[in-house]
Amino acid sequence: MATEQWETKWTSFKQYLKKMKSYEEAIGLIYWDMRTGAPKKGLGARSEVVGELSGELFKLSVSDEMAAYIDYFTETEHAARLSDIDRRIVAECRKELDRSRKIPPARYQEYVVLTSQSESAWEEAKEKSDFDSFRPYLEKIVAMNLEFIELWGYEGHKYNTLLDMYEPGMTVSKLDQVFGALREQVVPLLSDIQSSPHRPDTSFLRQSFDKEKQKRFSLFILEQMGYDFEAGRLDETVHPFATGLNPGDVRITTRYLLDDVNSALFGTIHEGGHALYEQNISMELLGTPLCTGTSMGIHESQSRFWENTIGRSRPFWSRYFRDVQQHYPGQFDQVTAESFYLATNEVKPSLIRIEADELTYNLHIMIRYELEKALFDGSLQVADLPSAWNEKYREYLGVTPSTNGEGVLQDVHWSAGLFGYFPSYALGNMYAAQIARTLDRELGGMDTLVAEGRLLPIKEWLADRIYRHGKSLTPAEIIQRVTGEELNPAYLVDYLRAKYSDIYKL
Repeated sequence: MATEQWETKWTSFKQYLKKMKSYEEAIGLIYWDMRTGAPKKGLGARSEVVGELSGELFKLSVSDEMAAYIDYFTETEHAARLSDIDRRIVAECRKELDRSRKIPPARYQEYVVLTSQSESAWEEAKEKSDFDSFRPYLEKIVAMNLEFIELWGYEGHKYNTLLDMYEPGMTVSKLDQVFGALREQVVPLLSDIQSSPHRPDTSFLRQSFDKEKQKRFSLFILEQMGYDFEAGRLDETVHPFATGLNPGDVRITTRYLLDDVNSALFGTIHEGGHALYEQNISMELLGTPLCTGTSMGIHESQSRFWENTIGRSRPFWSRYFRDVQQHYPGQFDQVTAESFYLATNEVKPSLIRIEADELTYNLHIMIRYELEKALFDGSLQVADLPSAWNEKYREYLGVTPSTNGEGVLQDVHWSAGLFGYFPSYALGNMYAAQIARTLDRELGGMDTLVAEGRLLPIKEWLADRIYRHGKSLTPAEIIQRVTGEELNPAYLVDYLRAKYSDIYKL
């Protein structure tokens, strides 16, 4: 009788979780629509719909019914029947319940509506380089996050609470240490590169590139990576992103620039890396809170791995440059695969994060990290962000934005309230370099596979080691299991130094 009661209770709990995931999927689909082509006049009402659905989802996550389920399955006699995966599910729900119950549902719904409206306001402000029109939204978002941090509680720096949402266990003290060590290596390397007389020729990249041809080539590369088009699609948007509704519906977007052949391509590969992760999560996790990536750092390790470790490698272009020539007839006839490889790896301090080279990209992240820290320790006000942003760019990269559109307004993240997210990109670079070292050893030479256009074995190895687990393993467990050690930034430093010393003949 006890067994039957337990099984009935567990089945009921799983159905409850599935209902919550249904709300999440509906909200995700509306967000995707809002950012890919929804009529502007409908965005206000659509934001209200998102707020209403998010409010209902929030109520489900903090309900007495949810609390009763968790209490039941954490009792010793009932917990003993759970599998390791099921125990993770209960623990994840407990963590979310404890955190979310501290926020009044009406206040949370208000925040969701605010961020939905804010994203639309950001798009318009970015286009017009008008920070003042966006500033009231951002001030409210920062204020509400500070309010939530007080409700959630924090240890040490207030920003730690936000970091933990995207990279569990990460703290300001750890990031200061890791980023400091990375900066010590990257800045001198950048200086050496800038002093080198050996500069890649990039003149052939400055042409006009037909949007349809760009789209066809992007689709071709996605297919080579193993992206499942029966479980996803590629669309166009202002800022590339990936939306994983479930493993059978993972959508990505890219941005086509008519004078830049690489923007859409590498944006597509980057988002495709995110999508491969989501498409290959075990279907056993479907309908549970574990059916997603384990952290944004691990997620970014996959997008950065595919974009840079694979997509910007010499073997990749030795294999796929002929396809570039076929997709853009007559435009690269006098260019070699080696020249194209060198051009796509030009190091040049720039203003735009998503267009930054692989080396200086980490400095873009450090700038955002330091600004976010300052916003949440009270040493920086939203009104002062543009000037602080410009000063950091002068200090770190030696460049200064001429407008706020190419400066403080360039990223969508803050409009969505994603504070604490940016460090994930640099952490992802570190994870990617460490994972690549193990992958290369176990597959008997990653470069050989890439040069032969055999990308699927790489995807399958990653799916087995990382993707299928979803959130059932922590970031620390993933990196330890895959590589045999904790996160070690030395692998990224070694990778960057070897690659760019070769390119710039240092």
